[in-house]
Amino acid sequence: TPEAAEQISGIPAATIVELARELARAAPAISTHNWRAAAAAHLGGWTVPRALFFLNVLTGSVGTPGGTQPNIWDKFVPRPFKEPPRQKVWNELTWPKEYPLAHHEMSFLLPHFLKEGRGKLAVYFTRVYNPVWTNPDGFVWIEVLQDESLIELHACLTPTWSETAWYADYVLPMGHGPERHDTHSYETHAARWIGFRQPVLRVAREKLGQPVQYTYEANPGEVWEENEFWIELSWRVDPDGSLGIRQYYESPYRPGQKVTVDEYYQWMFENSIPGLPEAAAAEGLTPLQYMRRYGAFELEKQRYRQYEDPVPEEELAQSWVDPENGRIWTTAPAPHSSNIVPVPAEPAGPRGRWAGVLVDGEAKRGFPTPSGKLEFFSRTLYEWGWPEYAIPCTIESHVGPSQIDRAKGEMVLLPNFRVPTLIHTRSGNAKWLNELTHSNPLWLHPSDAERIGVRTGDLVRVETEIGYFVDRVWVTEAIRPGVAACSHHLGRWRLAEGTGGERWTTALVHIERLPDGRYRMRQQHGVRPFASDDPDSQLVFWSDAGVHQNLTFPVQPDPISGQHCWHQKVRIVKAGPDDRYGDVVVDTRKSMEVYRRWLAMTRPAPGPGGLRRPLWMLRPYKPDPSAYRIDSPTGRGEPSPPAGGR
Repeated sequence: TPEAAEQISGIPAATIVELARELARAAPAISTHNWRAAAAAHLGGWTVPRALFFLNVLTGSVGTPGGTQPNIWDKFVPRPFKEPPRQKVWNELTWPKEYPLAHHEMSFLLPHFLKEGRGKLAVYFTRVYNPVWTNPDGFVWIEVLQDESLIELHACLTPTWSETAWYADYVLPMGHGPERHDTHSYETHAARWIGFRQPVLRVAREKLGQPVQYTYEANPGEVWEENEFWIELSWRVDPDGSLGIRQYYESPYRPGQKVTVDEYYQWMFENSIPGLPEAAAAEGLTPLQYMRRYGAFELEKQRYRQYEDPVPEEELAQSWVDPENGRIWTTAPAPHSSNIVPVPAEPAGPRGRWAGVLVDGEAKRGFPTPSGKLEFFSRTLYEWGWPEYAIPCTIESHVGPSQIDRAKGEMVLLPNFRVPTLIHTRSGNAKWLNELTHSNPLWLHPSDAERIGVRTGDLVRVETEIGYFVDRVWVTEAIRPGVAACSHHLGRWRLAEGTGGERWTTALVHIERLPDGRYRMRQQHGVRPFASDDPDSQLVFWSDAGVHQNLTFPVQPDPISGQHCWHQKVRIVKAGPDDRYGDVVVDTRKSMEVYRRWLAMTRPAPGPGGLRRPLWMLRPYKPDPSAYRIDSPTGRGEPSPPAGGR
C-alpha cells in the first residue's frame, strides 16, 4: 500500500498516490528505466526494474510512442561471413552453478574462485577492463594477478594505461574509436541503424596516396586495431589451419588467404545489411564505399508494438500450440536473418522452436519468454528454486532500515553516484574534465557531521567490513541524514613517478603489507605540474587525485541476479593521528569470509532437467545445448565439482 511504501521510503503516501495518478494520465507514454541504479546497489535490487516495467504493462506503454521499447528491437548486429559452431564445454569460472539465473558472467568473482581452487588460467586477456580499480575487492585481484600458479600469463588490452596494467605480463595498447574499424548499433530511438567507425589517420594516408598494410603503421604509438590483432594472432596460433581456427580468418574472396579488414567489412556490407547495396548503387558506390563516405545507414524506422506482428503462414503450417499457455511451436526451419542480435530463445529441439503465441485466436509473435507473454508469474523463478519471488515483490536490501544499527554509528554509503563533469571511470585521461573535478569528498549531512564531530575539510575514516579509506568531509544538506556518499570517478593511482597512468589524474602511491597481514596503500604525493610535449602540463594548479574507495568494498553478489550490490554498510569516525588523506587499508582474509557468506545465500543448479541454466535465457556466446547439462564437460575438460551454497 502507499502507506507501507511511505514507511520504507520516507515519501508521503499522498505523494505516491499523486505520482500514480500522473502516470495513469500519461499512458500509454510511460518510459521507465533503471540502468544500474537499484539493481546494482541493493540485495534484491533486481526486483525494482521488474516493478518499474510492470508500470509499463499496466499502462499499455510497451513498445509505444513515448513508452519503453525492448532494446533488441532497435539494434542491428550484421552477420559475418563465417561463424564458428557453438562451444560444447561450460566455463564455470565465469558462469558458476551457484548463479544459474545471472544475467551476465560473474567476472568480478573470478579471483575468489581461483583462490578457492576452482581452476586456473593459462592465459587471461583483460580487454578494456580495469578490475583492480573498478571492481570491488581490488587487492584480491592484485594477489591473483601476481600468482602465476593461478594466472600464468596476463595480457592487458587497453586504450589507456590502467591500474590493472601494472600487473600484466603484456600491455597491448588498443585503439580508441578514431583509431580502429568497427560497426556499432545502439537503441537511440525507435529505429534500426548501423554505424561504421574508421581509423582516421589510416584513411587520411590512403587519401594522400600513402596506403599502409596495418592500421598500427598510421596510428600514433603503433597502436593496433583489434580486428587486425585477432586476425594476426589466429594465423600465428594456427599457421597451417590444422587446429580449425584459421578458417574463420580466411578471405571470403581469396580462398586460403588471410582476410583483410577491408574484405571483412566489404562482405558484411554487401551481404548482411538489407537495403544498403541498393542505396549504395543509387549513388554509384559500392556498399563499402557508401559506408566509408557516410558512416551510418538506417535500416528501419518507427516500428512499434512488434509483439503484435503476425506469425508467417509458412511457420504456422508446421506448428502446434501449448494448451497450457498458448505458446506456438513450429518445426519449420527458422527464417534466415542477417541480424544476429542476441535474443532470448529456447534452442530448437524435438518439439521445434518458438514461433509466437495465440492471443484471442490470432497467432502473434509475442515476446521472447517461455510463455510468449510478459510474465507476471515467472515459472522460471518458481522452478529454479525461488518460488517466493515468482510474482513481483520487494526484497529488503542488505542496507535496508532494519539492517543499519544507528546506535552503533552505522550508516549507508552510496559509493557509485556520478558527478556531471566526469564519465564513469573512462575520463581518467581527460585533462580538462579533471581540471573541473579532481576530488571525491565524503558527503555528510550536518546532523551526522555534528554527531561525529567534524566539519567540511576534516579527515574521516570510512570503515567497511574488510578495511577502511580516509577521505575529507563535505558537509551539505544535499544528502539525507544517515547516508553518506562518495563519487566513484576518482582516486586513480600509479606505482612509479614517471610512468604508468596519466599524471593529470593519478597520485603516486606506495603499497605495502603491514605486519598483521593487511594491505595499505598510501599516497606519496598527488597531482603536480610536469614537463611534457603538452604545455598545459606545466599549468596544473591542483594536487588532489581523490581516494580509491572501491578497494575497501567486499564482493556482494546478489544470489539471484548475480549483480554486485554496491551500497555499503559503514561506520564513519574521525581520522586517527596516523591516518593520512587517501589511505586505504584492506584485509583480504576478511574479503574471502564475506565472499563465502554471500555465496552461501545462493541456491545452485542443477535446475529442471539437470541443467546449469535455463536454456531460453539470454547469454553472450551461447553454448551448444549439450553444455547446459550439469554432467557435461567444464572448461577444464572434466565434470564439474560440487557447488557451494545450499
